[in-house]
Amino acid sequence: MNFLTYVMHLAGSCAVAYYSAAQIRDPKTRPNVLAEFQLAESGSVPFLQALSDRAAAEGDTWLAEKLAKHAAEEKRHGQIFAHALKQLDKRVRDFKRSKENKSKERRSPFFAVYFEGYTREQLKPAVIDWNVFMGSIYILELDASIDFARMANVLPDDPASHNLKLGMLSIAKDETGHAAYLYEAMMRRMSTTQVQELVDEWRIRKVNSLMAFTGSLLQHQNTRLS
Repeated sequence: MNFLTYVMHLAGSCAVAYYSAAQIRDPKTRPNVLAEFQLAESGSVPFLQALSDRAAAEGDTWLAEKLAKHAAEEKRHGQIFAHALKQLDKRVRDFKRSKENKSKERRSPFFAVYFEGYTREQLKPAVIDWNVFMGSIYILELDASIDFARMANVLPDDPASHNLKLGMLSIAKDETGHAAYLYEAMMRRMSTTQVQELVDEWRIRKVNSLMAFTGSLLQHQNTRLS
């Protein structure tokens, strides 16, 4: 990753981190943030479990066990956010119904850029290239570990937010573990140089995605003000 990409990565990350932290700290927008996280974390469970089954069928017991553990932890993350929503007297959205609705929507600007060049069919667990999965999810998990910790630390210091803060810090720790096993998985399949090239490719994709996401936010804000 060159210096310009690195600078853009920092700028984009800071913009999104600031936005997410502000959204979760504000009591008015916190429920929406928690609901999105609850759906995202719960929604990844079937995908990861299917990948675990595929790895087992291919004879990679080590990866199958790691993916199964990953799926179980994502399920727990969804439960943490669901509990936080219930404490706020907010309804927990049904994952399957939300999935059906989202399947009719356009892909978000972030993921449209992040997975540019790949169709939905190519990203399904039964056929996704292992390198694509490992490289893309490694970057997302690595950054998520930092983002969740940051958001946990901006929550107000009150009894109502205490459990959520502890839960998000535990999630951040899990995300660090996910990134670690994915990196090890890449090292098991490729040389150090190849791993670095793969990581750089997805880091650049993440930078471009953050720029698209930030631009979408600014456009949305301008539309609301006009």
